[in-house]
Amino acid sequence: MTLAVRLREDYDARHLRALAKASRDANQTRRLLALAAIYEGGSRGEAARIGGVGIQTVRDWVLAFNAAGPEGLINGKAPGRVPLLTAEQRAALKQIVEAGPNPAVDGVVRWRLIDLAQWVYAEFGISISKQTLSRMLRGMGYRKLSARPRHHAQDPAALEAFKKTSPRVWRRSRTMRRQANRSRCGFKTKRASDRKTRSPGAGPSAAPGRWRRAISAPPRLTSSAPSVRKRARGQP
Repeated sequence: MTLAVRLREDYDARHLRALAKASRDANQTRRLLALAAIYEGGSRGEAARIGGVGIQTVRDWVLAFNAAGPEGLINGKAPGRVPLLTAEQRAALKQIVEAGPNPAVDGVVRWRLIDLAQWVYAEFGISISKQTLSRMLRGMGYRKLSARPRHHAQDPAALEAFKKTSPRVWRRSRTMRRQANRSRCGFKTKRASDRKTRSPGAGPSAAPGRWRRAISAPPRLTSSAPSVRKRARGQP
């Protein structure tokens, strides 16, 4: 059975309870109250029940408190995983990315992640995946771009000269297009609004006499029923 580690003597239970009341960290407050119980003469088991942990964890709290005081009871940020490449290796990788590949030596016209991973393994003997290398390059300020590949022997001056001497594309004007469309038709057409609707009684093909009788017939006189009865009796 291991001996209990004694707490430092520059603090007491009253001081730890005051620090726990002023603390804004819940974990630190719980640990300070557990250590305050030990200062008051309580057992390590009682301190473990107050903190909601095991006795071994209380021992770790005592060691951290003795080493750094109340600040040692605050959870620190985890250091994280050690990066695969050192600062010097990152600088060398950045220089290679900025310089670009040599097509005659590297066999490519632009860097790919797999090419850079192979270069890292050949230079430093470190095996790195494409996903890890991509995150590393993004952290260095680079982004993956899919640009159009360009031949290493391409001459920009020759391209400009070819653009200047090439003939422009010939296009017909709108007037020429309208004249071409009219020549294909052969005759002019009228719009729908220019056409006049012919009545059945007009023109040489109209029915003879039917519509003329309807126009020249005298108007019929209409009379009411009382006037007809008076006329039949001979009354004026």
